[in-house]
Amino acid sequence: MSARQNLAESRAAELIGRLSGRPIVLVGLMGAGKTAIGRRVAAALSLPFIDSDHEIETASRMTIPELFEKYGETEFRALEQRVIARLLHDGTQVLATGGGAFMNDETRAAILEQAVSVWLKADLDTLMGRVMKKQNRPLLKADAPRAVMEKLMTVRYPVYAEADITVQTRDERREIIAEEVISAVEAFLGDKETERADG
Repeated sequence: MSARQNLAESRAAELIGRLSGRPIVLVGLMGAGKTAIGRRVAAALSLPFIDSDHEIETASRMTIPELFEKYGETEFRALEQRVIARLLHDGTQVLATGGGAFMNDETRAAILEQAVSVWLKADLDTLMGRVMKKQNRPLLKADAPRAVMEKLMTVRYPVYAEADITVQTRDERREIIAEEVISAVEAFLGDKETERADG
C-alpha cells in the first residue's frame, strides 16, 4: 500500500469516527449532482452510498414519475419522509435525497438532528444544462422549464441554506467537488468539537 493510500485510509477512518454513526446527507435541487458527487464521496470514504429516490422506487415498485402521476406530490412526499426516516437510522453512509425532501419540515428536522447535511448549491445555467438531458423530471414537465427551475430556486434556496454545510457545485470534475465536500465535512466536525471543548 502506498503512503498516499495509507494517508487516505487514515483520513477516512478519522472522519468516520468523528461522524459517530451519523450519515452524510446531500440536499439540493435536481441537477445539483447529489447522486454523482455522493457516489464519489462514498467511494473516497469507503462508505455505502444510498439514493433515497432509488430506495423509494424499490419500496413502491414504481418509478418517481409514475408515483407523481398516480398519487400526486403530497402522497409522494409522505412516502419519501418515511423512507428517509428509516435510512437515517442505518448508520454512517452517504445519502443523496430528492430535491424536495429537505422542504418537508419533518424530514428536514430529522436530517438536521441525525445527520451532517450538505447543500450542493448550483447556479441556474449549471442546473439547466444538466437536467435538460434527462426526461424523468416530473416537476419540469412544463412549457417553460427554465422559469419553473428559477421559481424552485427562489422557494427552496433559503430552506436549503439551513443545511450544516454549503458547497458550490459547478462544471468541474466530480472528484474535485467530492473532495471539497469531504474537506467541508471535516472542517464542520472540527468546528463542532471546538465548540464543545470551549463550552
